[in-house]
Amino acid sequence: MEIEHTSLLKQDEINAIIHATHSDIFSVLGMHQHPTQKSLLVRAFLPNAISVNVIDTKNNKSIATLDKIDDAGLFEGSVGSRKYAFNYQLQVEYSDTSITINDPYSFPSLLDLNDIYLFCEGTHENTYQWMGAHQQEIDNVTGTNFVIWAPEASRVSVVGDFNYWNGKSHVMRKHPAAGLWDIFIPGIEANTSYKFEIADKHGHIQPLKADPYAFSMQKSPETASKVLPKTPYEWKDSEWLSNREEKSDPYSGPVSVYEVHLGSWKRNSLNDSPANPAYLSYKDLTEQLIPYVVEMGFTHIQLMPISEFPFDGSWGYQPVGLFAPTSRFGSADEFKHFVDSCHQAGIGLLLDWVPGHFPTDPHGTGKLDGSCAYEHEDLRKGFHPDWNTLIYNYGRNEVKSYLISNANYWLDEYHVDGLRVDAVASMLYLDYSREEGEWLPNIHGGRENLEAIELLQTVNTRAYANHPGIMMIAEESTAWPGVSRPIDHGGLGFGFKWNMGWMNDTLQYMERDPIYRKHHHNEMTFGLVYSFSENFILPLSHDEVVHGKGSLINKMPGDEWQQFANLRAYYAFMWTHPGKKLLFMGGEFAQRNEWNHDHSLDWHLLEYKFHSGVQQLIKNLNHTYKTVPALHELDCDGNGFEWLDSQNSEQSILTYIRKGKNGTPNAVIIVNLTPTSYESFNVGVPNSGFYKECLNTDAEKYGGSNIHNNGGVTSIKGEHGGHSQHISIAVPGLSTVIFEYQPQR
Repeated sequence: MEIEHTSLLKQDEINAIIHATHSDIFSVLGMHQHPTQKSLLVRAFLPNAISVNVIDTKNNKSIATLDKIDDAGLFEGSVGSRKYAFNYQLQVEYSDTSITINDPYSFPSLLDLNDIYLFCEGTHENTYQWMGAHQQEIDNVTGTNFVIWAPEASRVSVVGDFNYWNGKSHVMRKHPAAGLWDIFIPGIEANTSYKFEIADKHGHIQPLKADPYAFSMQKSPETASKVLPKTPYEWKDSEWLSNREEKSDPYSGPVSVYEVHLGSWKRNSLNDSPANPAYLSYKDLTEQLIPYVVEMGFTHIQLMPISEFPFDGSWGYQPVGLFAPTSRFGSADEFKHFVDSCHQAGIGLLLDWVPGHFPTDPHGTGKLDGSCAYEHEDLRKGFHPDWNTLIYNYGRNEVKSYLISNANYWLDEYHVDGLRVDAVASMLYLDYSREEGEWLPNIHGGRENLEAIELLQTVNTRAYANHPGIMMIAEESTAWPGVSRPIDHGGLGFGFKWNMGWMNDTLQYMERDPIYRKHHHNEMTFGLVYSFSENFILPLSHDEVVHGKGSLINKMPGDEWQQFANLRAYYAFMWTHPGKKLLFMGGEFAQRNEWNHDHSLDWHLLEYKFHSGVQQLIKNLNHTYKTVPALHELDCDGNGFEWLDSQNSEQSILTYIRKGKNGTPNAVIIVNLTPTSYESFNVGVPNSGFYKECLNTDAEKYGGSNIHNNGGVTSIKGEHGGHSQHISIAVPGLSTVIFEYQPQR
């Protein structure tokens, strides 16, 4: 029913307000100069309100009662012959209550023109400082400022319990040139749940959308974003950050990474189930995981993705909330405390980062405003056939600002020590996992994704410039040249690359029965042909123990004793091979079952000597790797490795030297990959003197047969393998033995 009124608005404009179709809501709601009189007027749209009074906040006095000009709840009225706008509140009467509110349409935009310019240019590195939801105080009024990019939307509203999820109540202000929308809503407190109601350019309402810049989200299966408290976390890791910036050198220092899926490292309860997972909290993980990693001697923890994700089965690799640490384990501040505690314990923290794709969940960023804002519109570039996910439009400036800022966000706001970038190959190649005719070539007719390359180079450049001492790591499974080379040398600018070729070749070898290994000797040696073409990390990651691949221990041939001996020898080969180290959780005690994200690791296996022996070996390997400088100082330098004998395929024995910087004693390594033991095996060495036996995987404490060299051997004069000296040593079957030259003994 229409009401008699004397409004200055035409009926079609009134209809646009009450139906939330007005193209410029801030031009009509709030306080404005009267167009014909020397006075001010106020308009407010308050559905279900009976009456509205305007209160001058300076003296807390009611100065006007607004006329109700439409039954839907539209009010308008003059507030006297004032020349300048002033601060006011609205006293609103409903049928069952009366409230006093600050009018959200009385506040100006808080957006900065320089921020908008850089965002639209694709060079903004800190969009998270003003995009999303931020608690603010304006003229002593506290509330939350909301900003979203939705360039093709005809209307965007903030909805939540505070307005009964009614999209007509808090329609946002549009900045047409930038496609940004903003509104300051007084009284919205921390932890308030919200979403955006978005109408596309034709006015069609989209599914309610979570905030692409949400800093906190509801716990799955709920999908709303949450306002993060403004109170800053008080960090206590300044010494760590200072040392990281000034002294850290991950290339010549020991890097041994423990890869962890937080939801299945351990669970809290025997009543744990996939339907009701009893996760450890960030607080629990601080108290349990960090001391364990310290005890085991790892230098870093790498977490599988923790950006909020709706589906547990994606393991975090299909994120919806790129800026929100998952609420499965606690709050954002509790995750900061976890990172802080890592640093105080001397442990670096790396995160998996997923800029390659995102899921199609209705509340996600796909078709955000009815258009392909974040994803590429052409499905040949915008849809990933392997994972049924969407691919970012890397050529769109606003998307570049989003991804660059997200990488910087985790390094800056959460103090993490590096990002391992997931599925880089899928970003680099336009024809990745596509048949002919299913992909679009670049402007030169090639298959390289030039926009993705530029994005990765920019992310790496800015990450290293802003945070010296961090590590940017690529999971890149092809022979793309220069992944870990500087951009000015034609590279992608990563610090490290996972050595997937080494992992595939050596695991394939280890799965063979030792009797056949002599025919495949090159699978263990070929990696040294290209070991220094990149700065490599040797990964035994989660990908090797899922999808029917079985656990590492179950890949090993032979009876139980031989399986464990094989695995111990292989681990020591890995720890002495050039390249940094990464081991997925459970591998350190030879988890028997294939990894299942719905269950805890099988910690009870440590009751058995073979399993506890492998755990002790990993602990000692980490210690040896750190304390024998030759094993890490030149991990990424060809001068750090020398074959003593790479051709002994008949006995399936590898012998080599690891070298450090000038003055660092050499390490000599013997890897025997058949069950045959040798009492007096000769190895040529470059220096005369004593060679200390640092580690022997056949030691009884690891579950071995305890064939050893009584702590070390002295070299013997006599040519062998091109050297004038040699050592004669006991070499157990299926074992690796590590010696360090002792020049002072």
